[in-house]
Amino acid sequence: MRAEILCVGTELLHGDIVNTNAAFISKQLAKIGIDVHYQSVVGDNPDRMKEAYRIALNRADVIISTGGLGPTRDDITKEVVAEFFELPMVYDEESYKHMVERYTKFQRKVPENNLRQAYFPQGSKILTNVLGTANACILDRSDKRGNQKIVVLLPGPPFEMKPLLEKQVVPYLSGYSDQTVVACKIVVTELGESRAEEMVLDLIESQTNPTIATYAGKGEVLFRITAKARTKEKALELIDPVKQELLKRFGGNATLVSNDAGVEEIVAQLLLDKGITLATAESCTGGLLAGKLINFPGISKVYKEGFVTYTDESKEKRLGVSSRTLENFGAVSKETAKEMAKGVCETAGADMGVSVTGIAGPSGATAQKPVGLIYICIFYKGEYTLKELNRDGDRQTIRERAVNTALDEMRKLLLKTVREER
Repeated sequence: MRAEILCVGTELLHGDIVNTNAAFISKQLAKIGIDVHYQSVVGDNPDRMKEAYRIALNRADVIISTGGLGPTRDDITKEVVAEFFELPMVYDEESYKHMVERYTKFQRKVPENNLRQAYFPQGSKILTNVLGTANACILDRSDKRGNQKIVVLLPGPPFEMKPLLEKQVVPYLSGYSDQTVVACKIVVTELGESRAEEMVLDLIESQTNPTIATYAGKGEVLFRITAKARTKEKALELIDPVKQELLKRFGGNATLVSNDAGVEEIVAQLLLDKGITLATAESCTGGLLAGKLINFPGISKVYKEGFVTYTDESKEKRLGVSSRTLENFGAVSKETAKEMAKGVCETAGADMGVSVTGIAGPSGATAQKPVGLIYICIFYKGEYTLKELNRDGDRQTIRERAVNTALDEMRKLLLKTVREER
């Protein structure tokens, strides 16, 4: 089945709101073997909305639409779809009761214009929206040419849309798909996207099922291997030889991750598995490293403290970095990075200390120390692991690349530790 995602809202076109709905919907449809061929965004303009739905309904079998279900005059999504199928709008008493209950819960009176939220194209399957006043719907019928069309109309706010899609829409659409889609992901570091793809280009050019797709990140490349089959077990069988071949070719630069996990999840799980406590000291990254690790549930068992020591004074006072080191080598130096890593380890009483110091720019650079120069150090069991980077990009990109590299250095060290203990 061919699907199109059509999101309605002028605020999306203006960039006031980021369209996260499309990405979420695509991922959910992929899991049940429905391919998304198009994604569209249209503003709250009746003529342009009609044209967008006309195009979508002529080129796709399934249209998942978000937005335009509210009570105002420009919320006409249902009316546009009803017009396409030449259907009347009909009143749904249960939807009205639902709306009244939602307003009563917050001790508010239902505005008169909200009544339109209780009307739907005739024949719609109503989906109860437990987190909002506007119920959603599915319209499953044939167009004028006898082609089956499934139109799903969902609310725009993501916190309302997501549970409706997962709990009601996906189970409904699963009945139309005889395929299971399974994917696995491999994160590759220390290689650019072009070089990484070049190493497996022969596999990509000859692929059928499974397929390999590459996505470049900041400091890492993600390879997604996707297989379609009638059962999950069969799909995993198809994936396994391709997965093993990629891991073999990339060697120590590759890590197999589960779901949407990144390197930070791998590091966090390794720390937890080994019971290794951690403390971090950051300068140019300003807490980004700590923030990524803290996103992992249960990390409090091993993550002890994080310091943002942005000035020379704070490096001396909080981490015990020598004033002589700062004077002779500067805050951005391997010597300072080493003292920061050891200092935070000792200050926090942790097993491992990690430091990041550098120049994210655009100011503060010299010919000897350009923008993008970063030093990362890990202090563990009395030994230092030092990494020097020089990365291009804007301020935020440089900071994110520094954090991703720091995490990858931690991953490598922790995996090495695990192998040695075996």
